[in-house]
Amino acid sequence: MDQSASGDAPGTGLAWADVEACTLPTADRPLRVAEFDDLFTTSLRSIDQPSDTYAHLVLTGDIELAHRARRLVEAEMACCSFFTFTISEPQPGNVSLDIDVLPAHAGVLTGLLDHARAVLAAAS
Repeated sequence: MDQSASGDAPGTGLAWADVEACTLPTADRPLRVAEFDDLFTTSLRSIDQPSDTYAHLVLTGDIELAHRARRLVEAEMACCSFFTFTISEPQPGNVSLDIDVLPAHAGVLTGLLDHARAVLAAAS
């Protein structure tokens, strides 16, 4: 099978995920990417990646933001169990999203963050 540099099979949608590591059905991957794109486009304000295996994202939005983000990351952890997402809401509409991965999946985290940065740049 032909794969991109990230390990994702062409046309499957999750450019940051290795096809062997992600159990999300191929047909559902573009929908998941669209959900992340929507979250990043509407809410992402900053990304801090102090290590290869950890990142901190700041999101702002409406009162439903934490619920929407939580639903998305729970779905992502269900298919990509190597992700650990932690959401905190210091106040309604302000969400901190912490992402941890094991060292073996550092490239996946970098790929997700690169995608987030590209979406954020395109929205600016």
